[in-house]
Amino acid sequence: MPAWGERRVDVTATEHTPTGRASPGASGLRLGVDVGGTFTDLLLLDEKNGRTYMAKVPSTPQDSSIGVLNGIEKICRIANIDPHDITEVMHGTTVATNTVLTSSGALVGLVTTKGYRDILQIARSYVPGGLGGWVIWNKRPPLAPLEYTIEADERLDSKGAVLVPLDEDAIRRDLTALLSSGIEALTIALFNSYTNDAHERRIAEIAQEIAPHIPVSTSAAVMPEMYEYERTETTVVNSYVRPVVSKYVSNLQGEIQRRMGSDVNLRILRSDGGLSSAQGAMDQPVNLLMSGPAGGVAGALWIAKQAKIKNLLTFDMGGTSTDVALIQNSVARTRRETRVGDVTVRAPSIDVRTVGAGGGSIAYIPELTKALRVGPQSAGAVPGPAAYKKGGELPTVTDANVVLGYLPSDAKLGGDMEISRELAAKAVGTIADALSISIEDAAEGIVRIVNENMVGALRLVSVEQGYDPRDFALIGFGGAGPLHANALARIVKSWPAVIPPGPGVLCAYGDATTRLRNEASQTYVTLVRNTSDEEISTRLKELEASAARELTEEGVADADQAVMYQIDIRYKGQGMKLTVDISPDDFAAEGLKGVARRFDAEHEQLFTFALDSEHELVGLRAVVQGAEKSFINQETERAGPDASEARVQPTRLYADGAWREGYIYNRGKLKPGNKVAGPAIVVEMDSTTVILPDHIGLIDEVGNILIWPADHKNVR
Repeated sequence: MPAWGERRVDVTATEHTPTGRASPGASGLRLGVDVGGTFTDLLLLDEKNGRTYMAKVPSTPQDSSIGVLNGIEKICRIANIDPHDITEVMHGTTVATNTVLTSSGALVGLVTTKGYRDILQIARSYVPGGLGGWVIWNKRPPLAPLEYTIEADERLDSKGAVLVPLDEDAIRRDLTALLSSGIEALTIALFNSYTNDAHERRIAEIAQEIAPHIPVSTSAAVMPEMYEYERTETTVVNSYVRPVVSKYVSNLQGEIQRRMGSDVNLRILRSDGGLSSAQGAMDQPVNLLMSGPAGGVAGALWIAKQAKIKNLLTFDMGGTSTDVALIQNSVARTRRETRVGDVTVRAPSIDVRTVGAGGGSIAYIPELTKALRVGPQSAGAVPGPAAYKKGGELPTVTDANVVLGYLPSDAKLGGDMEISRELAAKAVGTIADALSISIEDAAEGIVRIVNENMVGALRLVSVEQGYDPRDFALIGFGGAGPLHANALARIVKSWPAVIPPGPGVLCAYGDATTRLRNEASQTYVTLVRNTSDEEISTRLKELEASAARELTEEGVADADQAVMYQIDIRYKGQGMKLTVDISPDDFAAEGLKGVARRFDAEHEQLFTFALDSEHELVGLRAVVQGAEKSFINQETERAGPDASEARVQPTRLYADGAWREGYIYNRGKLKPGNKVAGPAIVVEMDSTTVILPDHIGLIDEVGNILIWPADHKNVR
C-alpha cells in the first residue's frame, strides 16, 4: 500500500505480527492518540524505517484514559514492539471540552478589582440565535458564581501605573474566607493587569500561602490582553477545567511512564493545532478546548502537502459528530476565539465548525411533524448502532449505510468488530414502516438528511467566510467520512473528494506529526501613523524571545524553531479587529504598510469592501513552533489503470433509488495509477470508502483515492 510507509493489514484484520522485533531506530517511535466519542484511534510512526501501525479501540467515556491505555497495549501487540521503545506520545483530548459541555468543572472563586464584582453577570450584550433569540434564551450562570467573588482594593491605569496600592491586609482576610468556602480553583482578574501584573502575582502568592492545594490562575498569565470581560471569562474557564484536566493528564502521564518508562514524553494537542507539554496543558487547559478537532486538521494538512493540494475543505466524520474546517494555501484558518456551547473564550483555535452528525446519529420521526429527522442525538459507543450487535436498537446513520450496502456486512470495524445487516435492517425498518416506504428508501433518506446537515457546516467555513467551495478539494476522514465524502463533494461541487490512507486514524496521525507551539502577546493600541516599523519590530522580537523560551526548555534547538508574527489591526473607530499573519522576513521587507495592505485584502474577502480610512494597531503576537517532523514514505511502484487485482468480490449498492452492481476492493492492494470505477466499495482496517455510480477513484502517488465525476477531464 502506498503512503505512510508499509501498511500491514488485510481487508478484515488489524493485527499483523512481523517476523522479528520492529526496530525503533535511534530516534525511537512516535505515537499519536485521538479520543473520539465512539472510537479511540492510535497511529504508531516509525520514522527511521518508514512504517506506520494503526489500531482502533472502543472509547471509554467514563474515563477516556482507559481507552488510551487499552489502545497503547493493542498497537504495541500489532507492531510487536516493547512499549519502552516509544519515546513520544502525542494526544488529542476532549476532556476540557466535555467538562464545559457537561458542566462538570470546578467550583471557581474569583478576585476582581473593587467595583468590578459583577463583571461576569454584565458580560457583553450578545444573545445567540436570531432576532428573537432573547425570548427563549436561558442564560447560563457564570462559571464563577457571584457569591464566590471578592474585590481587591487596588487600581492601575491603562499604562500600568499604580493609582491605588493593593490593600494586602484586606485581601488576605477576604481570601481566607473565600478559600475556606469550598471552592476548588481560584481566578484572579484585575482591571488593567495586562499592562502590569504585580498586584495579580502578589494576590496569587497570598492565596498559595493560605491554601497551597487550590490551583490559582491569573489573567495576565493566561491572556495578557485588554478587554477585561473577555480576559476574566477566559481565565475563569481555565480555572473551571483545570482540576479535571490536571487530574486526567497527570494520571495518564504517570500510567504511561509506568508502562513505557520514565523517559517517554507526553504532549497534548492545543486548539490552535500546536503541541503543549503535559505541564503546559495542566497549567493552561483553556488552550485545549478544541484539541480533538485540531488533530484532524493537522493530519489533513500533512496529507495535502504530500499530495500537493493547497486548498482543502476538511470533513471529519466520527461516530458522534462531524468537524469541518478550511485550509487555504496550505494554512488552516484560525480564529482568536474558541466557542464551546455558549462559552466563548479568547484562546487561539483552528476555525473548526461542529455539527451533531455522525455514524451514530439517531434517525427518528417526531410525533408532531411526522417528518424524518437525523441527530444530533447519538447512540455513541454504548450501546452504539444496532448493526454493532452491542444492544443498540435505534436506527442510526451507520445502520442506514449497512442497509444500502455502503458498509458491507462482512467488513469489520477496528479489525475485530463484526456488523450485522439483519439488525441494521430491523432498526431502519421502524422508520420505513412509519413512513410507509421501503427499507432501502428509508435508509437513503437518512443518509441524504445527514449529508445536508454536514453541507450546512461546510458552508459556514466556506461561503459564509467569502470562499467558493468549488475552488477547494474536499478531504473526507474519520471512521465515517469516506462513506459520505463522494456524496458531499457532489453537492457542493468540491473536487476531487480526497480519501487519505488510513482515514479513520488521520486525527491520530495529525497528533503524531504536530509541532510544539507557544506564543506571547501584548496589547498595543496606537494608530499606524503614530508608530514605526522599527518600534513594532523591536516589540515583536521581544515577544518572540519570550515565546521561544518554553520551547528551548523543552529541548527544541533555536535552529529548529519557526516564527510567525501576528498583528491585530482595525480601521480607526472600528470595534472589531482582524489578525494579520506575517513572517519576520516579510515584515522586515513590507513593514506596517504591508500589514495594512493585507488587512484591507482580508477585510474585503470577509465583508466585500475595504475602507479608505486610517489603520489602528490593537495587539502584537509572536508564535514560535518546533521543527516539522519529517516522515519519508517508502517508494512504491506505479501501476496502470487496471485495479482488478484489488477486487475482493462483487457487491450491490443502493444509490439514487435503485440497486447497482459493483465491486468491493481491498485498499491494501491498490497501487498508484489504478482507477476504481463506481459504484464501488473500498475497504481497509479503519474505514470504508464509497465511490458512487458515474464517479471514478484515482490512486495518486501518495496513496490517496481522488474521486472525480466520470466525465471530468482529470479522469479521461
